[in-house]
Amino acid sequence: MTAGEHQRVINGVRLYYRIAGQAPAERAPVLFLHGGPGYNSYSFSRLMGQRLEKSRRMVYLDQRGCGRSERPWDGRYSLEVLVSDLEALRQELGVERWVLMGHSFGGTLALEYSVRYPQHVAGVVYVSGFSDAASSFATWKRELERLYPGRLTTQASQEDMSDYTQVMRALRGVDAQSFFNQLQFHDATYRQMQEAIDAESGLINTGEMSRALFSTELTNYRFKGSAQVTVPVLAIGGRHDNSVGMESIQALVKTLPNATLLEYEKSGHFPYLEEADRFEQDVTQFLSTLP
Repeated sequence: MTAGEHQRVINGVRLYYRIAGQAPAERAPVLFLHGGPGYNSYSFSRLMGQRLEKSRRMVYLDQRGCGRSERPWDGRYSLEVLVSDLEALRQELGVERWVLMGHSFGGTLALEYSVRYPQHVAGVVYVSGFSDAASSFATWKRELERLYPGRLTTQASQEDMSDYTQVMRALRGVDAQSFFNQLQFHDATYRQMQEAIDAESGLINTGEMSRALFSTELTNYRFKGSAQVTVPVLAIGGRHDNSVGMESIQALVKTLPNATLLEYEKSGHFPYLEEADRFEQDVTQFLSTLP
């Protein structure tokens, strides 16, 4: 693997990825998978990357249609295609095994890849991951009722609507972005730091991937392959994360054969930003136990 920025046509789409860090060649590199869906790898590499690069070779990927990667001409954004992109990238890099580190929706991809290609996974770092839509959307609904009392009850008949549909309809006419910011950050200082990094990158989430996935697979998604993920998993979640909700992360970890859960008391959805020193220490320690 050659350090630096790369753009390659992989699985029919020109993908951007960057390789950085020093580590013995025999040690499995770490692939960072960003969330969103539709975000990018810039902020994680900027906020935490250099800390982890001291002991591991890191690969930062912008998923198809995200960040600096090309938007697929055919609009294909299924989980199957996204996982296939990762496997094609592994082959492109000539890596036999790697560690998958997924944040939010990136955690979903890490789990799904681990089920499909277990022989190529040395371990998983699962950060604020999305694994159970019903659980996460129930958290959204609870927070909407707390932050906007009565907003849900003013909507038309809702008995036959999912929590997701109820929340999205109730957000019409209010500042939806403010609501989602409150789900992710319990301290506005960290939101401002995140926004400054995003402005520095010049990258935006177009919403294309998110719309495609939530109109098909993600509104009813629940990860069902836990028994097949036998590699070591480090799961990290923030106590104040109401974007995915600690409940869903706790429930997932109970079903994984070889998982450890760390709950960060001062964090929301971005523990690598909100408790950076602890995150570096915990992840570095975990990685040191892997080949």
